[in-house]
Amino acid sequence: MPTLHRPTRALLLLTATLAAVTTAHAQAPVRLQESFRPGYEYHVSTRVDLTGNLTLPPEKGAAAAKTLTVTGKSAIEYDERVLTQDKDGRVGKTVRIYRRVDFQRHVGDQPQQSTIRPEVRRLVLLRLQQKEVPFSPDGPLTWAEIDLVRTDVFTPALTGLLPPGPVRPGDRWQASTDAVQELTDLEKIEEGGVACKFDQVTVLGGRRHARIGFSGSVRGPGEDGPSRHQLEGSFFFDLESNHISYVSVNGVQQLLDKDGKAAGKVEGNFVLTRQPHRQARELSDEGLRGLALEPNEDNTLLLYDNPDLGVKLLHPRRWRIAGVRGRQVGLDENRGSGLLLTMEPPKQVPAAAAFLQEARTYMTQQKGTILGQDPPQTIQGAPRTVERFALDVKVNNERVLLAYFVIRQANGGATLVARLLRDDRAALVRDVERIARSVEVTRTPGP
Repeated sequence: MPTLHRPTRALLLLTATLAAVTTAHAQAPVRLQESFRPGYEYHVSTRVDLTGNLTLPPEKGAAAAKTLTVTGKSAIEYDERVLTQDKDGRVGKTVRIYRRVDFQRHVGDQPQQSTIRPEVRRLVLLRLQQKEVPFSPDGPLTWAEIDLVRTDVFTPALTGLLPPGPVRPGDRWQASTDAVQELTDLEKIEEGGVACKFDQVTVLGGRRHARIGFSGSVRGPGEDGPSRHQLEGSFFFDLESNHISYVSVNGVQQLLDKDGKAAGKVEGNFVLTRQPHRQARELSDEGLRGLALEPNEDNTLLLYDNPDLGVKLLHPRRWRIAGVRGRQVGLDENRGSGLLLTMEPPKQVPAAAAFLQEARTYMTQQKGTILGQDPPQTIQGAPRTVERFALDVKVNNERVLLAYFVIRQANGGATLVARLLRDDRAALVRDVERIARSVEVTRTPGP
């Protein structure tokens, strides 16, 4: 073996010394902890790719079940600022401004696309029992916009992937239930868990990062029914700024039938990157001045927009769209009241007095008892005229208020009939009047 020259020996000795120092430094205990105090701002970018299949129950008379292919992808970017922190340290409220929202999915041959309209991309998010409840201080949201935000990953919840105390490379711990639910959208975890392991300290972009791997399997109910999720991924924790800077997850979701057997499978890849201390003008004190950042009756209204039927309207969140049939839209209230909106061409919009007489005749035919009556009155003038009257009736031993509205506009009009239960009647009347006043006929209804 050839003899090593002195300079070479010195270089090897120096290299060995540096390696020993680096190893000792990397193995020193470190605390991986990120604080989401009020005022903390950061930028988030996420990417998702999905592929899989869904097996539908066989239709009556069919020989076999039908399998649908599912594919999808999304790209979302936003700036976020923490507004409040609960006593337990969890984030209770944030304000967010979306820079990009692209969501595309195919179920079988049916394409689905979703986004958030530019005028309402600044949102306040309330964190309630592992769910995000958004509203916009700039205008009403649609249900599709709320659903898109609600199913997105809430970044502060990912701190549940971090260990409770100082750790060294090689140490292991369990991810919190909150973090696992955030990554899977399960309503609760009935079985399983996700384990994390501190792999190493590495340098990325000139900054020291801790790399943590995680994996596990969980089962529980979700919006798609009972599911089993298999997760495997990793994340980087920036040791210079103390924040989770990167998360990558490969997941497999098995949709389970009533017997617990797999009825479909969806595989996906989720990647999140973050940059802390970004200052967004729209989220600054000046940018938020004068805005209502607490939920109220106005900023929590939902927008319903049906261009095919030619109607827009606003409704409180305790009401939901129950269905559309022909020229009619039904809305149900969460405690049993309901209403039916019928779109009419201009010449078929009835006069309020004639509509009242028609309602009284119908009630008599149904063997109902009319206990009281509010005569027709105009509650909103042109160009979006609204007239109202009401009947206090008893039908089938139940007393209800029937509120009627006639809506008249340039493109046409509508009639609205609401059946309101006695409980909380004053609030229900306000709800229905608000809905009637908001109706906008966007095109002339067909015959």
